[in-house]
Amino acid sequence: MTAEVYDYCLLFFACSMLGWMMEVCCKLIQFRRFINRGFLIGPYCPIYGFGAVLVTYLLSGFSQWPVAVFGLAVLVCGTLEYLTSYFMEKLFHARWWDYSQKKFNINGRVCADTLIPFGLLGLGLVYLVKPVFFRWLAPLPLETLQTLCIVLTSLLLADTITSTFVLGRIRKHTDLSGKDNTEAITKSVRETLAKDSLLVRRTLQAFPYAKLYNRQVIEEMKARRERVKTELKRAQKELHDEINAREMELKKAIKATKKK
Repeated sequence: MTAEVYDYCLLFFACSMLGWMMEVCCKLIQFRRFINRGFLIGPYCPIYGFGAVLVTYLLSGFSQWPVAVFGLAVLVCGTLEYLTSYFMEKLFHARWWDYSQKKFNINGRVCADTLIPFGLLGLGLVYLVKPVFFRWLAPLPLETLQTLCIVLTSLLLADTITSTFVLGRIRKHTDLSGKDNTEAITKSVRETLAKDSLLVRRTLQAFPYAKLYNRQVIEEMKARRERVKTELKRAQKELHDEINAREMELKKAIKATKKK
């Protein structure tokens, strides 16, 4: 592989760690305590790393137009966040973050409060981080870059496997919950796993507002709503038909009275 590939690999890890630090600082301000953010155990949030690599690789060619870089960074990072939210929800039956209460959100998965900072971060990546970071890496021998990438990637893969097992355990308890709504399921699972392994508790603490749900329960609720809608429409039709029939009878009675 070329040096550029290793440069992007190390950029991924650097920005993943910076993203984790930013998340931790935000939650420290919000909750006044340390929270190890992210799905993974280590000090990195890969979504930031992927976003950084995509932005720098795809948008560097637009560096002559800062407005275009800002807008495209919003699009790229917003799409990445939306897809991450969607697939993590489908895989592990949990809405890990939800912006439904914020203005200008899209299905609660992304919102203006995150998209605008993504655009600003995109500008920083293209005009500052990439040039400086790649310049720092330039003097390093190719073997050193290769070793760093192999070690960091191995750690990330091991972390991903372990964290996937942890998320699967949370999903298992979610699916086994006998509760009939999202709030009750979330509370039940958190209480059940409160004394579970440190890794399970860490993941739940990392997402204090996560909403867990049982897909079967959700499907049953949807089916119940559809049945209620169908019954309501039928009742409305029957009432409408009865009213029409009464009106016809009343009109006939009025005509009969007039003839007399």
